[in-house]
Amino acid sequence: MSSQRNDEPVHRHRMNPLPDNEVVIIGGGFSGIGAAILLEKAGFSDYLIVEEGDGIGGAWHWNTYPGVAVDIPSFSYQFSFEQVAGWSRIYAPGRELKAYAEYCVDKYDVRRRTRLGTRITAAIFDDEAHLWRLETSHGDTITARFVIGATGVLTQPKAPDIEGLAEFTGTVMHTARWDDRVDLRGRRVAIVGTGASAVQVIPSIAPLVEQLTVFQRTPIWCLPKPDMALPRTAALALRRLPGAKTLSRLVSQAFVELTFPLAAHFHGLLPVAGTGERIGRAHLRRTVKDPALRDKLTPRYALGCKRPSFSNEYLTTFNRANVALETTSIKAVTAAGLRTTDGVDHDADVLILATGFKVFEKGNMPAFTVRGAGGVDLEQFWQENRYQAYQGVSVPGFPNFFTILGPYGYNGSSYFNLIETQTAHLIRCLKHAREAGATRIEVTREANDRYFRHMLGRRKHQVFFQDSCANANSYYFDENGDVPFRASPTLETMWTSSRFDLGHYTFEQIRGRAGGTAVAKPQRERIASAGDETGIGEVRSKRAKIVADRPR
Repeated sequence: MSSQRNDEPVHRHRMNPLPDNEVVIIGGGFSGIGAAILLEKAGFSDYLIVEEGDGIGGAWHWNTYPGVAVDIPSFSYQFSFEQVAGWSRIYAPGRELKAYAEYCVDKYDVRRRTRLGTRITAAIFDDEAHLWRLETSHGDTITARFVIGATGVLTQPKAPDIEGLAEFTGTVMHTARWDDRVDLRGRRVAIVGTGASAVQVIPSIAPLVEQLTVFQRTPIWCLPKPDMALPRTAALALRRLPGAKTLSRLVSQAFVELTFPLAAHFHGLLPVAGTGERIGRAHLRRTVKDPALRDKLTPRYALGCKRPSFSNEYLTTFNRANVALETTSIKAVTAAGLRTTDGVDHDADVLILATGFKVFEKGNMPAFTVRGAGGVDLEQFWQENRYQAYQGVSVPGFPNFFTILGPYGYNGSSYFNLIETQTAHLIRCLKHAREAGATRIEVTREANDRYFRHMLGRRKHQVFFQDSCANANSYYFDENGDVPFRASPTLETMWTSSRFDLGHYTFEQIRGRAGGTAVAKPQRERIASAGDETGIGEVRSKRAKIVADRPR
Protein backbone atom coordinates (compact mmCIF):
# COMPACT_ATOMS: atom_id res chain seq x y z
CA MET A 1 0.00 0.00 0.00
CA SER A 2 2.95 2.32 0.56
CA SER A 3 3.63 4.75 -2.24
CA GLN A 4 7.12 5.81 -1.15
CA ARG A 5 9.42 6.19 -4.13
CA ASN A 6 12.78 4.43 -4.24
CA ASP A 7 14.65 7.72 -4.52
CA GLU A 8 12.84 9.31 -1.58
CA PRO A 9 14.92 9.92 1.58
CA VAL A 10 13.79 7.62 4.36
CA HIS A 11 12.42 9.65 7.26
CA ARG A 12 10.28 6.91 8.77
CA HIS A 13 12.97 4.90 10.57
CA ARG A 14 11.91 6.51 13.86
CA MET A 15 8.29 5.47 13.45
CA ASN A 16 7.31 2.33 15.25
CA PRO A 17 5.48 0.45 13.87
CA LEU A 18 5.73 1.44 10.23
CA PRO A 19 2.32 2.45 8.78
CA ASP A 20 1.22 1.69 5.23
CA ASN A 21 1.51 5.38 4.40
CA GLU A 22 2.85 8.40 6.20
CA VAL A 23 -0.24 10.40 5.13
CA VAL A 24 -3.63 9.24 3.93
CA ILE A 25 -5.90 11.86 2.36
CA ILE A 26 -9.59 11.00 2.47
CA GLY A 27 -11.32 12.52 -0.55
CA GLY A 28 -10.30 12.97 -4.18
CA GLY A 29 -11.86 16.34 -4.90
CA PHE A 30 -9.89 19.55 -5.22
CA SER A 31 -9.19 19.54 -1.45
CA GLY A 32 -7.52 16.15 -1.65
CA ILE A 33 -5.75 16.93 -4.92
CA GLY A 34 -4.42 20.24 -3.60
CA ALA A 35 -3.28 18.72 -0.32
CA ALA A 36 -1.45 15.96 -2.21
CA ILE A 37 0.34 18.39 -4.52
CA LEU A 38 1.40 20.68 -1.68
CA LEU A 39 2.55 17.73 0.44
CA GLU A 40 4.77 16.60 -2.43
CA LYS A 41 6.17 20.11 -2.83
CA ALA A 42 6.99 20.13 0.89
CA GLY A 43 8.83 16.80 0.72
CA PHE A 44 6.06 14.45 1.87
CA SER A 45 5.79 11.94 -0.96
CA ASP A 46 4.48 8.94 0.96
CA TYR A 47 0.78 9.71 0.69
CA LEU A 48 -2.33 7.96 -0.57
CA ILE A 49 -5.63 9.53 -1.65
CA VAL A 50 -8.68 7.38 -0.94
CA GLU A 51 -11.77 8.36 -2.95
CA GLU A 52 -15.26 6.87 -2.79
CA GLY A 53 -16.19 7.71 -6.39
CA ASP A 54 -14.99 6.12 -9.59
CA GLY A 55 -13.22 9.30 -10.65
CA ILE A 56 -11.48 12.34 -9.20
CA GLY A 57 -12.82 15.87 -9.02
CA GLY A 58 -15.24 15.68 -6.10
CA ALA A 59 -18.23 17.96 -6.75
CA TRP A 60 -17.19 18.30 -10.39
CA HIS A 61 -17.19 14.55 -10.81
CA TRP A 62 -20.59 13.99 -9.17
CA ASN A 63 -22.48 17.06 -10.39
CA THR A 64 -23.35 16.85 -14.09
CA TYR A 65 -26.76 18.54 -14.15
CA PRO A 66 -27.62 20.93 -17.01
CA GLY A 67 -26.06 24.34 -16.53
CA VAL A 68 -23.61 23.28 -13.82
CA ALA A 69 -20.86 25.88 -13.53
CA VAL A 70 -18.60 27.52 -11.00
CA ASP A 71 -20.29 30.26 -8.95
CA ILE A 72 -17.26 32.55 -8.63
CA PRO A 73 -14.96 33.77 -11.44
CA SER A 74 -12.68 31.01 -12.74
CA PHE A 75 -9.61 33.18 -12.16
CA SER A 76 -10.20 32.65 -8.42
CA TYR A 77 -11.46 29.08 -8.69
CA GLN A 78 -8.08 27.48 -9.35
CA PHE A 79 -4.84 26.88 -7.51
CA SER A 80 -2.57 29.92 -7.18
CA PHE A 81 0.37 27.73 -8.25
CA GLU A 82 -1.45 26.30 -11.28
CA GLN A 83 -3.29 29.10 -13.04
CA VAL A 84 -4.58 28.19 -16.47
CA ALA A 85 -5.59 30.55 -19.23
CA GLY A 86 -7.91 28.44 -21.33
CA TRP A 87 -11.27 28.92 -19.61
CA SER A 88 -14.08 29.31 -22.14
CA ARG A 89 -15.96 31.77 -19.90
CA ILE A 90 -15.32 33.96 -16.88
CA TYR A 91 -17.53 31.47 -14.98
CA ALA A 92 -16.35 28.14 -16.33
CA PRO A 93 -18.81 25.28 -16.94
CA GLY A 94 -18.54 22.15 -14.81
CA ARG A 95 -16.92 20.02 -17.51
CA GLU A 96 -13.95 22.42 -17.58
CA LEU A 97 -13.50 22.16 -13.81
CA LYS A 98 -13.54 18.37 -14.12
CA ALA A 99 -10.93 18.63 -16.90
CA TYR A 100 -8.83 20.96 -14.71
CA ALA A 101 -8.87 18.35 -11.93
CA GLU A 102 -7.74 15.65 -14.37
CA TYR A 103 -5.01 17.96 -15.66
CA CYS A 104 -3.70 18.60 -12.14
CA VAL A 105 -3.56 14.95 -11.08
CA ASP A 106 -1.68 14.06 -14.25
CA LYS A 107 0.75 16.99 -14.20
CA TYR A 108 1.67 16.43 -10.56
CA ASP A 109 1.65 12.62 -10.74
CA VAL A 110 -1.14 12.27 -8.19
CA ARG A 111 -3.17 9.64 -10.04
CA ARG A 112 -0.88 6.70 -9.32
CA ARG A 113 -1.18 7.41 -5.61
CA THR A 114 -4.97 7.49 -5.66
CA ARG A 115 -7.28 4.61 -4.76
CA LEU A 116 -10.72 5.02 -6.31
CA GLY A 117 -13.98 3.27 -5.51
CA THR A 118 -13.12 2.98 -1.85
CA ARG A 119 -15.09 4.54 0.99
CA ILE A 120 -13.57 4.98 4.43
CA THR A 121 -16.11 3.66 6.93
CA ALA A 122 -14.18 4.28 10.16
CA ALA A 123 -10.96 5.88 11.39
CA ILE A 124 -9.61 4.61 14.71
CA PHE A 125 -6.55 6.10 16.40
CA ASP A 126 -4.07 3.64 17.89
CA ASP A 127 -2.79 5.34 21.05
CA GLU A 128 0.10 2.96 21.51
CA ALA A 129 1.37 2.97 17.93
CA HIS A 130 0.61 6.65 17.18
CA LEU A 131 -1.20 5.85 13.94
CA TRP A 132 -4.67 5.69 12.41
CA ARG A 133 -6.38 2.50 11.30
CA LEU A 134 -8.75 3.25 8.45
CA GLU A 135 -11.45 0.70 7.74
CA THR A 136 -12.72 0.61 4.16
CA SER A 137 -15.88 -0.41 2.35
CA HIS A 138 -13.96 -3.36 0.94
CA GLY A 139 -13.30 -4.80 4.39
CA ASP A 140 -9.57 -4.09 4.54
CA THR A 141 -7.67 -1.68 6.77
CA ILE A 142 -5.20 1.03 5.75
CA THR A 143 -2.82 2.41 8.36
CA ALA A 144 -1.48 5.96 8.32
CA ARG A 145 0.64 8.05 10.62
CA PHE A 146 -1.34 11.15 9.69
CA VAL A 147 -4.81 11.57 8.19
CA ILE A 148 -6.16 14.54 6.24
CA GLY A 149 -9.94 14.75 5.97
CA ALA A 150 -10.68 16.27 2.56
CA THR A 151 -14.25 15.12 2.03
CA GLY A 152 -15.86 18.55 2.32
CA VAL A 153 -19.38 18.87 3.70
CA LEU A 154 -21.50 19.26 0.55
CA THR A 155 -21.11 15.63 -0.49
CA GLN A 156 -24.17 13.70 0.66
CA PRO A 157 -27.36 14.68 -1.22
CA LYS A 158 -30.29 15.50 1.04
CA ALA A 159 -33.77 14.33 0.12
CA PRO A 160 -36.63 16.54 1.38
CA ASP A 161 -38.66 15.32 4.31
CA ILE A 162 -41.94 15.18 2.37
CA GLU A 163 -44.65 12.60 2.92
CA GLY A 164 -45.16 10.15 0.06
CA LEU A 165 -41.92 10.73 -1.82
CA ALA A 166 -41.57 6.99 -2.45
CA GLU A 167 -45.08 6.86 -3.93
CA PHE A 168 -44.28 8.98 -6.98
CA THR A 169 -44.58 6.85 -10.14
CA GLY A 170 -42.53 9.14 -12.37
CA THR A 171 -38.80 9.75 -12.43
CA VAL A 172 -37.11 11.21 -9.34
CA MET A 173 -33.54 12.49 -9.32
CA HIS A 174 -31.41 14.77 -7.18
CA THR A 175 -29.38 17.46 -8.92
CA ALA A 176 -26.22 16.03 -7.35
CA ARG A 177 -26.90 12.62 -8.91
CA TRP A 178 -28.23 13.67 -12.30
CA ASP A 179 -29.25 10.92 -14.70
CA ASP A 180 -28.29 12.00 -18.23
CA ARG A 181 -30.40 9.19 -19.67
CA VAL A 182 -33.61 10.99 -18.65
CA ASP A 183 -35.03 12.94 -21.58
CA LEU A 184 -36.87 16.05 -20.35
CA ARG A 185 -38.09 17.22 -23.75
CA GLY A 186 -41.85 17.69 -23.76
CA ARG A 187 -42.21 16.48 -20.16
CA ARG A 188 -43.97 18.04 -17.18
CA VAL A 189 -41.25 18.72 -14.63
CA ALA A 190 -41.46 19.77 -10.99
CA ILE A 191 -38.36 21.04 -9.22
CA VAL A 192 -38.19 21.42 -5.44
CA GLY A 193 -35.78 24.08 -4.19
CA THR A 194 -34.36 27.38 -5.38
CA GLY A 195 -30.79 27.21 -4.16
CA ALA A 196 -27.50 27.31 -6.04
CA SER A 197 -28.07 24.25 -8.23
CA ALA A 198 -31.67 25.20 -9.02
CA VAL A 199 -30.55 28.64 -10.21
CA GLN A 200 -28.44 26.87 -12.84
CA VAL A 201 -30.80 24.00 -13.71
CA ILE A 202 -34.04 25.97 -14.12
CA PRO A 203 -33.01 28.25 -17.03
CA SER A 204 -31.18 25.33 -18.67
CA ILE A 205 -34.18 23.00 -18.86
CA ALA A 206 -37.07 25.49 -19.20
CA PRO A 207 -36.82 25.72 -23.02
CA LEU A 208 -36.96 21.92 -23.29
CA VAL A 209 -39.89 20.96 -21.09
CA GLU A 210 -43.62 21.26 -21.67
CA GLN A 211 -44.27 22.64 -18.18
CA LEU A 212 -41.89 23.52 -15.35
CA THR A 213 -43.24 24.10 -11.85
CA VAL A 214 -40.75 25.53 -9.37
CA PHE A 215 -41.51 24.97 -5.68
CA GLN A 216 -39.87 27.72 -3.66
CA ARG A 217 -39.64 27.84 0.12
CA THR A 218 -37.29 30.81 0.43
CA PRO A 219 -36.27 33.13 -2.43
CA ILE A 220 -32.58 33.48 -3.16
CA TRP A 221 -30.63 36.70 -3.64
CA CYS A 222 -29.76 36.67 -7.34
CA LEU A 223 -27.27 39.27 -8.57
CA PRO A 224 -26.20 40.06 -12.14
CA LYS A 225 -23.48 37.71 -13.28
CA PRO A 226 -20.41 39.44 -14.75
CA ASP A 227 -19.95 36.57 -17.18
CA MET A 228 -18.91 36.43 -20.80
CA ALA A 229 -17.29 34.08 -23.25
CA LEU A 230 -13.50 34.38 -23.33
CA PRO A 231 -12.15 34.39 -26.90
CA ARG A 232 -8.89 32.72 -27.77
CA THR A 233 -7.21 36.10 -27.91
CA ALA A 234 -7.94 36.50 -24.19
CA ALA A 235 -6.28 33.17 -23.44
CA LEU A 236 -3.26 34.16 -25.51
CA ALA A 237 -3.02 37.45 -23.68
CA LEU A 238 -3.16 35.74 -20.30
CA ARG A 239 -0.39 33.38 -21.37
CA ARG A 240 1.94 35.90 -22.96
CA LEU A 241 1.46 39.31 -21.37
CA PRO A 242 3.62 39.75 -18.25
CA GLY A 243 1.48 40.03 -15.15
CA ALA A 244 -1.81 39.34 -16.97
CA LYS A 245 -2.65 36.26 -14.93
CA THR A 246 -1.74 37.99 -11.69
CA LEU A 247 -3.86 41.04 -12.50
CA SER A 248 -6.91 39.00 -13.55
CA ARG A 249 -6.66 36.96 -10.37
CA LEU A 250 -6.34 40.03 -8.15
CA VAL A 251 -9.43 41.62 -9.70
CA SER A 252 -11.35 38.36 -9.35
CA GLN A 253 -10.24 37.87 -5.73
CA ALA A 254 -11.30 41.40 -4.82
CA PHE A 255 -14.74 40.78 -6.34
CA VAL A 256 -15.16 37.51 -4.42
CA GLU A 257 -13.98 39.11 -1.19
CA LEU A 258 -16.47 41.97 -1.48
CA THR A 259 -19.44 39.78 -2.33
CA PHE A 260 -19.16 37.38 0.60
CA PRO A 261 -16.35 37.43 3.21
CA LEU A 262 -16.46 41.17 3.80
CA ALA A 263 -20.21 41.48 3.31
CA ALA A 264 -21.00 38.59 5.66
CA HIS A 265 -18.39 38.86 8.40
CA PHE A 266 -18.19 42.65 8.63
CA HIS A 267 -21.83 43.47 7.97
CA GLY A 268 -21.90 45.79 10.97
CA LEU A 269 -18.83 47.73 9.84
CA LEU A 270 -18.98 47.86 6.04
CA PRO A 271 -21.94 48.91 3.85
CA VAL A 272 -21.17 46.23 1.25
CA ALA A 273 -24.29 44.14 1.88
CA GLY A 274 -26.62 47.13 1.49
CA THR A 275 -25.08 47.98 -1.87
CA GLY A 276 -25.44 44.38 -2.97
CA GLU A 277 -29.10 44.30 -1.95
CA ARG A 278 -29.83 47.42 -4.00
CA ILE A 279 -28.14 45.81 -7.00
CA GLY A 280 -30.16 42.62 -6.47
CA ARG A 281 -33.49 44.47 -6.26
CA ALA A 282 -32.67 46.52 -9.36
CA HIS A 283 -31.79 43.31 -11.21
CA LEU A 284 -35.14 41.83 -10.15
CA ARG A 285 -37.07 44.92 -11.33
CA ARG A 286 -35.36 44.85 -14.72
CA THR A 287 -35.91 41.17 -15.40
CA VAL A 288 -39.28 40.13 -13.93
CA LYS A 289 -42.33 41.75 -15.55
CA ASP A 290 -45.16 40.69 -13.23
CA PRO A 291 -45.18 42.70 -9.95
CA ALA A 292 -46.83 39.86 -8.00
CA LEU A 293 -44.27 37.36 -9.25
CA ARG A 294 -41.46 39.80 -8.54
CA ASP A 295 -42.67 40.11 -4.96
CA LYS A 296 -42.56 36.34 -4.50
CA LEU A 297 -38.98 36.28 -5.77
CA THR A 298 -37.85 39.07 -3.43
CA PRO A 299 -35.80 37.87 -0.40
CA ARG A 300 -36.94 39.07 3.03
CA TYR A 301 -33.56 38.55 4.65
CA ALA A 302 -30.22 40.35 4.41
CA LEU A 303 -27.74 39.55 1.66
CA GLY A 304 -25.24 37.04 3.04
CA CYS A 305 -27.54 35.10 5.39
CA LYS A 306 -27.19 32.34 2.80
CA ARG A 307 -24.85 32.22 -0.15
CA PRO A 308 -26.10 34.54 -2.92
CA SER A 309 -26.27 33.46 -6.53
CA PHE A 310 -25.18 35.14 -9.73
CA SER A 311 -27.22 34.59 -12.87
CA ASN A 312 -28.42 36.54 -15.89
CA GLU A 313 -30.99 33.88 -16.87
CA TYR A 314 -32.59 32.61 -13.67
CA LEU A 315 -35.03 35.43 -12.96
CA THR A 316 -35.98 35.98 -16.60
CA THR A 317 -36.99 32.32 -16.86
CA PHE A 318 -40.07 33.05 -14.73
CA ASN A 319 -41.39 35.26 -17.53
CA ARG A 320 -41.86 32.19 -19.69
CA ALA A 321 -45.42 30.91 -20.25
CA ASN A 322 -44.40 27.32 -19.44
CA VAL A 323 -42.79 28.17 -16.08
CA ALA A 324 -44.78 28.53 -12.86
CA LEU A 325 -43.53 29.57 -9.43
CA GLU A 326 -45.31 27.87 -6.53
CA THR A 327 -44.74 29.29 -3.05
CA THR A 328 -47.45 27.38 -1.20
CA SER A 329 -45.89 24.73 1.03
CA ILE A 330 -45.80 21.14 -0.18
CA LYS A 331 -48.05 18.82 1.80
CA ALA A 332 -47.21 15.52 0.13
CA VAL A 333 -45.92 13.79 -2.95
CA THR A 334 -48.59 11.79 -4.74
CA ALA A 335 -48.30 9.10 -7.38
CA ALA A 336 -48.88 11.72 -10.08
CA GLY A 337 -47.06 14.76 -8.67
CA LEU A 338 -47.12 17.08 -5.65
CA ARG A 339 -49.97 18.34 -3.49
CA THR A 340 -49.64 21.69 -1.74
CA THR A 341 -51.21 22.64 1.58
CA ASP A 342 -54.04 24.48 -0.18
CA GLY A 343 -55.18 21.14 -1.60
CA VAL A 344 -54.05 21.78 -5.18
CA ASP A 345 -52.45 18.89 -7.10
CA HIS A 346 -49.55 19.65 -9.42
CA ASP A 347 -49.05 16.82 -11.89
CA ALA A 348 -45.54 15.96 -13.06
CA ASP A 349 -43.71 13.32 -15.05
CA VAL A 350 -40.30 14.10 -13.55
CA LEU A 351 -39.48 15.30 -10.04
CA ILE A 352 -36.13 17.06 -9.58
CA LEU A 353 -34.83 17.52 -6.04
CA ALA A 354 -32.66 20.61 -5.82
CA THR A 355 -32.65 20.28 -2.05
CA GLY A 356 -28.95 20.53 -1.33
CA PHE A 357 -26.83 18.38 0.95
CA LYS A 358 -26.60 17.14 4.48
CA VAL A 359 -24.40 19.60 6.35
CA PHE A 360 -24.53 19.84 10.13
CA GLU A 361 -26.35 16.58 10.58
CA LYS A 362 -25.61 13.27 12.21
CA GLY A 363 -23.66 11.09 9.83
CA ASN A 364 -22.16 13.94 7.84
CA MET A 365 -19.93 15.81 10.28
CA PRO A 366 -17.90 13.65 10.03
CA ALA A 367 -19.08 11.44 7.16
CA PHE A 368 -17.60 8.32 8.81
CA THR A 369 -16.84 7.18 12.34
CA VAL A 370 -13.76 8.89 13.82
CA ARG A 371 -12.46 7.72 17.18
CA GLY A 372 -9.51 9.61 18.61
CA ALA A 373 -7.35 9.22 21.70
CA GLY A 374 -8.98 7.01 24.30
CA GLY A 375 -11.74 6.07 21.84
CA VAL A 376 -13.44 9.49 21.94
CA ASP A 377 -15.95 9.81 19.09
CA LEU A 378 -15.61 13.00 17.02
CA GLU A 379 -19.31 13.30 16.23
CA GLN A 380 -20.15 12.93 19.91
CA PHE A 381 -17.45 15.43 20.87
CA TRP A 382 -18.98 18.03 18.55
CA GLN A 383 -22.53 17.31 19.72
CA GLU A 384 -21.50 17.80 23.32
CA ASN A 385 -19.14 20.76 22.81
CA ARG A 386 -20.53 22.43 19.64
CA TYR A 387 -18.73 22.35 16.29
CA GLN A 388 -15.23 23.71 16.70
CA ALA A 389 -11.68 23.16 15.45
CA TYR A 390 -8.49 25.14 15.85
CA GLN A 391 -8.38 27.34 12.74
CA GLY A 392 -10.64 24.71 11.17
CA VAL A 393 -7.76 22.22 11.04
CA SER A 394 -7.33 20.33 14.31
CA VAL A 395 -9.49 19.12 17.20
CA PRO A 396 -8.07 18.36 20.66
CA GLY A 397 -8.21 14.66 21.48
CA PHE A 398 -7.76 13.67 17.82
CA PRO A 399 -4.00 13.47 17.25
CA ASN A 400 -2.52 13.31 13.76
CA PHE A 401 -5.91 14.16 12.25
CA PHE A 402 -6.30 17.30 10.14
CA THR A 403 -9.25 18.65 8.16
CA ILE A 404 -9.43 20.98 5.19
CA LEU A 405 -13.02 22.10 5.76
CA GLY A 406 -13.37 21.86 9.52
CA PRO A 407 -15.55 24.14 11.67
CA TYR A 408 -14.39 27.77 11.61
CA GLY A 409 -11.93 27.13 8.79
CA TYR A 410 -13.76 28.43 5.69
CA ASN A 411 -14.40 32.17 5.45
CA GLY A 412 -16.63 32.05 2.34
CA SER A 413 -13.99 32.98 -0.21
CA SER A 414 -12.68 30.64 -2.90
CA TYR A 415 -12.38 27.01 -1.82
CA PHE A 416 -8.95 27.03 -3.43
CA ASN A 417 -7.76 29.66 -0.98
CA LEU A 418 -9.10 27.45 1.83
CA ILE A 419 -7.28 24.40 0.47
CA GLU A 420 -3.98 26.22 0.25
CA THR A 421 -4.16 27.94 3.64
CA GLN A 422 -5.30 24.86 5.55
CA THR A 423 -2.68 22.68 3.89
CA ALA A 424 0.00 25.26 4.71
CA HIS A 425 -1.11 25.02 8.36
CA LEU A 426 -0.90 21.26 8.58
CA ILE A 427 2.39 21.09 6.64
CA ARG A 428 3.97 23.37 9.25
CA CYS A 429 2.97 20.79 11.84
CA LEU A 430 4.25 17.86 9.79
CA LYS A 431 7.57 19.57 9.12
CA HIS A 432 8.15 20.26 12.78
CA ALA A 433 7.20 16.69 13.67
CA ARG A 434 9.68 15.37 11.10
CA GLU A 435 12.46 17.61 12.41
CA ALA A 436 11.76 16.59 16.00
CA GLY A 437 11.19 12.91 15.26
CA ALA A 438 7.66 13.23 16.62
CA THR A 439 5.02 10.65 15.76
CA ARG A 440 2.08 12.31 17.49
CA ILE A 441 0.77 15.84 16.89
CA GLU A 442 -2.16 17.24 18.87
CA VAL A 443 -3.55 20.72 19.28
CA THR A 444 -3.86 21.76 22.92
CA ARG A 445 -7.27 22.25 24.46
CA GLU A 446 -6.21 25.71 25.60
CA ALA A 447 -5.38 26.87 22.07
CA ASN A 448 -8.56 25.38 20.67
CA ASP A 449 -10.79 26.94 23.30
CA ARG A 450 -9.17 30.34 22.93
CA TYR A 451 -9.64 30.25 19.14
CA PHE A 452 -13.28 29.22 19.57
CA ARG A 453 -13.90 32.13 21.95
CA HIS A 454 -12.19 34.43 19.46
CA MET A 455 -14.51 33.33 16.64
CA LEU A 456 -17.60 33.70 18.82
CA GLY A 457 -16.39 37.15 19.84
CA ARG A 458 -16.64 38.35 16.24
CA ARG A 459 -20.32 37.48 15.91
CA LYS A 460 -21.53 40.96 16.62
CA HIS A 461 -20.32 42.12 13.21
CA GLN A 462 -21.55 39.11 11.19
CA VAL A 463 -24.70 39.27 9.12
CA PHE A 464 -25.80 35.79 10.25
CA PHE A 465 -26.75 37.05 13.69
CA GLN A 466 -28.85 39.97 12.53
CA ASP A 467 -32.59 39.61 13.09
CA SER A 468 -33.42 39.27 9.38
CA CYS A 469 -31.46 36.04 9.01
CA ALA A 470 -34.08 34.24 11.07
CA ASN A 471 -36.19 34.04 7.90
CA ALA A 472 -33.45 32.77 5.59
CA ASN A 473 -33.73 28.99 6.17
CA SER A 474 -29.98 28.86 5.69
CA TYR A 475 -28.01 25.63 5.96
CA TYR A 476 -25.19 27.71 7.44
CA PHE A 477 -26.78 27.37 10.88
CA ASP A 478 -26.21 24.23 12.94
CA GLU A 479 -28.51 22.86 15.64
CA ASN A 480 -26.91 25.16 18.24
CA GLY A 481 -27.61 28.28 16.20
CA ASP A 482 -23.91 28.65 15.39
CA VAL A 483 -22.51 29.42 11.94
CA PRO A 484 -19.07 27.72 11.88
CA PHE A 485 -17.54 30.07 9.31
CA ARG A 486 -14.16 31.62 9.94
CA ALA A 487 -14.94 35.26 10.64
CA SER A 488 -11.82 36.58 8.96
CA PRO A 489 -10.86 38.34 5.76
CA THR A 490 -8.91 36.13 3.38
CA LEU A 491 -5.57 37.87 3.94
CA GLU A 492 -5.85 37.13 7.65
CA THR A 493 -6.45 33.42 7.01
CA MET A 494 -3.35 33.32 4.82
CA TRP A 495 -1.26 35.15 7.42
CA THR A 496 -2.26 33.03 10.40
CA SER A 497 -1.89 29.70 8.58
CA SER A 498 1.81 30.39 8.09
CA ARG A 499 2.51 32.14 11.39
CA PHE A 500 0.49 30.49 14.16
CA ASP A 501 2.45 29.51 17.24
CA LEU A 502 3.64 25.90 16.97
CA GLY A 503 3.43 25.89 20.76
CA HIS A 504 -0.32 25.55 20.26
CA TYR A 505 0.41 21.90 19.50
CA THR A 506 2.12 19.15 21.45
CA PHE A 507 4.58 16.89 19.63
CA GLU A 508 5.45 13.47 21.01
CA GLN A 509 7.61 10.60 19.81
CA ILE A 510 7.58 6.91 20.53
CA ARG A 511 10.58 5.77 22.61
CA GLY A 512 9.61 2.15 22.62
CA ARG A 513 6.82 -0.07 23.77
CA ALA A 514 8.32 -0.31 27.26
CA GLY A 515 9.73 3.19 27.43
CA GLY A 516 6.59 5.21 26.85
CA THR A 517 6.70 8.44 24.84
CA ALA A 518 8.94 11.45 24.73
CA VAL A 519 7.73 14.99 24.22
CA ALA A 520 9.45 16.95 21.46
CA LYS A 521 9.84 20.70 21.76
CA PRO A 522 7.83 22.87 21.88
CA GLN A 523 6.41 20.90 24.81
CA ARG A 524 3.68 23.24 25.97
CA GLU A 525 1.78 26.17 24.65
CA ARG A 526 3.33 29.49 25.57
CA ILE A 527 1.13 31.80 27.62
CA ALA A 528 -0.52 34.11 25.11
CA SER A 529 -0.06 37.85 25.36
CA ALA A 530 -2.85 40.35 24.87
CA GLY A 531 -1.54 40.97 21.37
CA ASP A 532 -1.62 37.42 20.03
CA GLU A 533 -3.80 36.45 17.10
CA THR A 534 -6.75 35.55 19.27
CA GLY A 535 -6.89 38.79 21.20
CA ILE A 536 -7.32 36.83 24.45
CA GLY A 537 -4.56 37.43 26.98
CA GLU A 538 -5.53 35.07 29.78
CA VAL A 539 -4.86 31.35 29.41
CA ARG A 540 -5.91 29.04 32.22
CA SER A 541 -3.27 26.44 32.92
CA LYS A 542 -5.41 23.66 34.35
CA ARG A 543 -7.14 21.48 31.76
CA ALA A 544 -10.10 20.79 34.05
CA LYS A 545 -10.72 24.50 34.40
CA ILE A 546 -10.54 24.94 30.61
CA VAL A 547 -13.12 22.23 30.08
CA ALA A 548 -15.44 23.67 32.69
CA ASP A 549 -15.20 27.18 31.27
CA ARG A 550 -15.34 26.50 27.55
CA PRO A 551 -18.11 28.33 25.65
CA ARG A 552 -21.60 26.88 25.87
